[in-house]
Amino acid sequence: MGSVNNASVTSNLKNGIIAFLVPLPSIFFYLSFLNHYDSSSGVDPKFPTFWSTLWTWCYKHPMLLVNVLFFFNVNVLFWVIGLIQSSHWMIDPYWTVIPVMLVHYYSTHPLSDEYNWWRSKIVILMTWVWSIRLLHNYLRREKWNLGVKEDWRFTILSKQYGTHWCWASFFAIYLPHQVLLIGLSLPFYVIHSMNNPLSILDLVAIILCACGISIAFIADNQLHNFVNINNKLKGLGESMTPILESGLWYYSRHPNYFGEQLWWWGLVVFAWNLGHGWTLIGALANTMCLAYVTKLVEEHMLKQDNRVEAFILYQKTTSIWVPWFKSFHLKNKNA
Repeated sequence: MGSVNNASVTSNLKNGIIAFLVPLPSIFFYLSFLNHYDSSSGVDPKFPTFWSTLWTWCYKHPMLLVNVLFFFNVNVLFWVIGLIQSSHWMIDPYWTVIPVMLVHYYSTHPLSDEYNWWRSKIVILMTWVWSIRLLHNYLRREKWNLGVKEDWRFTILSKQYGTHWCWASFFAIYLPHQVLLIGLSLPFYVIHSMNNPLSILDLVAIILCACGISIAFIADNQLHNFVNINNKLKGLGESMTPILESGLWYYSRHPNYFGEQLWWWGLVVFAWNLGHGWTLIGALANTMCLAYVTKLVEEHMLKQDNRVEAFILYQKTTSIWVPWFKSFHLKNKNA
């Protein structure tokens, strides 16, 4: 037992070190750019032509730069590490970290030198709160272990693709994450490129974002407690509760997903208020993706014999995302 625990600690430590080191290439490159380029005077003329041209390009094309860094540092590097470890686990915790990195990237880029200070700080603070909440929930769900298992949907895909998964995983996992995360973070770019004063729509955006974070936090805590109670009942040899149907889960089958969507759409309102409603493409794509994920989760639930009957009834009575009153009470249905 001791050797097993030691192996687990060693593996956790190794994966923690990898997760800490993996974003450093992008961070160091970006810091080098900031140190060697001054928007007022340009690049030091002592620099070789190549570096001067590169730093100037990084200054003039912030959106292209962030996509290039994402492609090589996340898509390629994460993919290679996933192949070596035979597990694409790392993209899950980094889903919670990358938006924080992106909001700081946009706020510090030399081209974003004029923006509303209060709007920026409010969005940065809320992004940190969102990130900490989601990362804590991920680590708690994984019992504070890193790299023990990958997303079950990736495992299903790997079985479907078979021997082709080694290359298909790059297109099935990493490229879509670039599209989603860069798309979802477009409001960060707009917020740090315009200096419009705060308005009532900013207040609406703050309320939406705060409600989204709060709803997701409460829903995830309720789900965590439900899973823990069921695990205890299973350990005692007693029958488990088939589905969670209390708290927010009484009014919605996926209140955590609803809260997450509210957060991202709240950021869109910030950008919309600044005249850039086109940034909704990221939130819209994420909503469509989450709709597909919801379908997969519910299909997964319906394959579990001990839950299928209760879950079918749950589907018939309970709103899928937006919390709402039941169409009829279960006790009346069972009567």
